[in-house]
Amino acid sequence: MRVTKEIFILIAFIILSMTTLVAQSNEAKKIESLMAKVYEYGIFNGNVLVIKNGKTVYQSSFGYANGSKTSKLTMDYRFNIGSIGKEFNAVGIMMLKEKGQLNLNDKVSKYIDSLPNWADKISILNLLQYTSGLPDISWKTIKSDADILRDMKQIKGLDFKPGTNYAYNNSNVFLQRRIIEKISGIPFNKFVEINMLQRCGMLVSAVDPDLRDKNVATSFNNDFKQDPRQFAYVMSGWTSVTASDLYKWTQFLHQYQLINKDSFTQILVPTFPNKQSGLGGGRIDNATVKEHTHHGSSFDFEALMYTEPSDDNAIILLTNNKNFKVFAIKDAIKAILDGKPYTIPKKSLLTAFKLKMDELSGEGLIKFYQELKAKQPDDFDFKSESELNTVGYQLMAGKRFEDAIKIFELNIKLFANSANAYDSLGEAFLNSGDNKAALLNYKKSLALDANNPGAKEIVARLEGGK
Repeated sequence: MRVTKEIFILIAFIILSMTTLVAQSNEAKKIESLMAKVYEYGIFNGNVLVIKNGKTVYQSSFGYANGSKTSKLTMDYRFNIGSIGKEFNAVGIMMLKEKGQLNLNDKVSKYIDSLPNWADKISILNLLQYTSGLPDISWKTIKSDADILRDMKQIKGLDFKPGTNYAYNNSNVFLQRRIIEKISGIPFNKFVEINMLQRCGMLVSAVDPDLRDKNVATSFNNDFKQDPRQFAYVMSGWTSVTASDLYKWTQFLHQYQLINKDSFTQILVPTFPNKQSGLGGGRIDNATVKEHTHHGSSFDFEALMYTEPSDDNAIILLTNNKNFKVFAIKDAIKAILDGKPYTIPKKSLLTAFKLKMDELSGEGLIKFYQELKAKQPDDFDFKSESELNTVGYQLMAGKRFEDAIKIFELNIKLFANSANAYDSLGEAFLNSGDNKAALLNYKKSLALDANNPGAKEIVARLEGGK
């Protein structure tokens, strides 16, 4: 029988399809093995979805939906995604901008007239970029949106001139949501449901769902204890999603079906290097969006959304038992998809340190680290400089700058050639007000990595006396 050109093409297509299916099957088996191990190690309880070239390579659920262990997770469960939920207000602002209902240079006072004079200085763009200079309020005393507005009215002044620096906090997010309500004339929750969830077909997801409802995960610590505070939404407007719905959200964003490309780009790339944007962060090469990543956490929830829009690849991890390992798990999954060797993550140092942070000073924490390393050398990843770095940033978040400096200094002793370790120490000194020490360490970071744009910018500013 003579093989025609058409038959040859068909045979080649069948062989290519079979090869692709075998490759996907092997990838799925490796990811399954990885996820089974991290669940066994106690560092992941949650749902995972992996997409490659628009096709589902792997999805599965591991563990329990609550601390009482009465319900096993399924892919139908909705999770609190923490800061990823801030994408909905950022996109909402850009939707209103495209309709001509606001200008990003408009001042906050144009829409909220009950705030002090500082509202005349802050633009909507500042809110989106976290460059407003708004100080954080005391969230421990807050119980509702009304309490937040009350405390914001008591803010006397800004921490810095809007647009000159960066400070990531929910004060910016709260005002974005109130502006959307003012312009749209409907509650923010309803605005998200109508203009985003319904349009994207995210019919399972919900804004501020009752945690007692069916298929809503609640979070718990490693002792399976649930934090009762998670049942009350101190600040409204948080969208809980399933893994598949979150993927739908990225699809609509990346195909510019919600906002146009210019708007998307404006809230994707952070104003300050290595900081957050309205959409978390991303990478654009030659006008093509190569990466869009966002991480979020709240109570013991943690979520990571990693996408490569140009190839339609996505890795989504949702957990209700935070162990600070979603990035390491993502890296292992990506290595599998790329056909590269991967490392199975170990327990996070931060989970161990969190039990001691409130009772130990910096010196005490260093001693605790040394004891942990001696007694449990194989349980934690002592070979990664990012582990201690995470501990240092946790201390900085609590404004314990002196203790953070001690941890970062220890990290430099252990990883003397790490540009990132010096960068982190520089940031701690900068936040503590020691500009001289900050400049010294940022310069050391640049000596090890000359392509650190954040360090370059800060060095120029400190040397310029600004």
